[in-house]
Amino acid sequence: MKKPYFAASVLAMSVAGIFNVASAADEPTLTAEQKASASKIYFERCAGCHGILRKGATGKNLEPVNTLKLGQARLEKIISYGTDGGMVNFDDILTKDELSMMSKYIQMTPDTPPEWGMKEMMNSWKLVIKPEDRPKKQLNKINLKNVFSVTLRDSGEVALIDGDTKQIWGIVKTGYAVHISRVSKSGRYVYVIGRDGKLDLIDMWFEKPTVVATLKIGIEARSVETSKYKGYEDKYAIAGSYWPPQYVITEGDTLKPLKIMSTRGMTVDGEYHPEPRVASIVATEDKPEWVVNIKETGMIRLVDYSDIKNLKETTIESAKFLHDGGWDSTKRYFLVAANASNKVAVVDTKTGKLAALVDTKAKPHPGRGANFVHPQFGPVWATSHLGADVISLIGTDPAKHPKQAWKVVAELKNHGAGSLFVKTHPKSKNLWADAPLNPDKEVAESVTVYDIRNLDKAPEVINIAKLADLPESKAVKRAVHAEYNATGDEVWFSLWAGKTEPSAIVIMDDKTRKLKHVIKDPKLITPTGKFNILNTQHDIY
Repeated sequence: MKKPYFAASVLAMSVAGIFNVASAADEPTLTAEQKASASKIYFERCAGCHGILRKGATGKNLEPVNTLKLGQARLEKIISYGTDGGMVNFDDILTKDELSMMSKYIQMTPDTPPEWGMKEMMNSWKLVIKPEDRPKKQLNKINLKNVFSVTLRDSGEVALIDGDTKQIWGIVKTGYAVHISRVSKSGRYVYVIGRDGKLDLIDMWFEKPTVVATLKIGIEARSVETSKYKGYEDKYAIAGSYWPPQYVITEGDTLKPLKIMSTRGMTVDGEYHPEPRVASIVATEDKPEWVVNIKETGMIRLVDYSDIKNLKETTIESAKFLHDGGWDSTKRYFLVAANASNKVAVVDTKTGKLAALVDTKAKPHPGRGANFVHPQFGPVWATSHLGADVISLIGTDPAKHPKQAWKVVAELKNHGAGSLFVKTHPKSKNLWADAPLNPDKEVAESVTVYDIRNLDKAPEVINIAKLADLPESKAVKRAVHAEYNATGDEVWFSLWAGKTEPSAIVIMDDKTRKLKHVIKDPKLITPTGKFNILNTQHDIY
């Protein structure tokens, strides 16, 4: 759905940190109770795209200097019906009173949240079960390679689902709206990070999945990763926060915080930014290094964890605003969306340099992306788009296909804009794409599937929501986040409905593209991201 296209200018900030914005007398008012409620809604629904300080990134700037110009009535319409840039409609999520309240709230000067340093982290850290008190071997008979870690967004939980039996193995309490699950190099531990900054370490060797350590890394967060280089397996974890803008390195098996690094600084345009958030992190396997993507600055940091007391960082200039990304098929090159610049940045992790900035259609949003061999152009990596109804294919083989390398070699027509994820598997002949943030109900509930052996053939559009046979409701049942099982012959989709509406996970047979199974359970509250253990452990996509 569309995002509001507010003016981009932010007035100059003085040395004292005071903004020259529209007069406070022009701002609407809320009671203390209303403001607290609005603040909670903003954090849960808006801050991810617009920022805690409302300076904008994927979403537009929402400071009063811009929102006051639009006015109450216009803002209520935008929030109610969404926009073409990828913002969903909230008229089926918020009440009319809440829509009015939120429109007033974003016309008010934003408060600056508190910092969160080592003292606060140590006070939040809980080592629930010490490593020496954990199982010495796997106590269950679950095929851990085919377990799915599934985010239950609005209940603040993660469901661990047995991919063989399609049964929920266990549900653990986590932070709010877990953004991503990552797996230790050993395959034993699952690290999950909530939008509220709560990091949980889940041990899968117990009879049931068990949280063995927790740490609150900040007020808001999105990313976590582990150390994967030989000799460092399970030794460290790294988690990046949205607020405060920083990342923390912890012990891998206890989450004890060891080092905090700020990401505040200058953008690629040479301007200071007070809120450069950590968007995504991946680990290289051929050296002790993490790739840390700083959203607002457009800077990519290569963090060498071989000596965290004398930490070395390599800073690579790319483009704004960095978001999500994934490896090419060789795992030498990392490709990340710079969605405000309509580009994909390519990092050569072997040389530690930027390989390319690839121009794409509006607002690329790949998730991890998808790798396959194109019949004409050789190895490619695919990204979908929030702001365009295409799937962009980027050539990734500079050695054997130099003319196609780091260029959009083809665009596939998606069934609509508002896509979040595109997915395939080395054993698959299909490429799947969703469009859950499209304003059209039919589009949001459907996916497109392409035959990668014959991309000239028209793709198939499948309404996933209808296959689930859920009760009719006002809420859109958004089909989101394809994930393959460990053997690569099933594709799992979440149906993300309202908090009080029935949701489901729909499993498709990848070969036949027919419905294979539907997981329905009252405990599956707003399922979104799903992460297969084997595929996540080895970055298979």
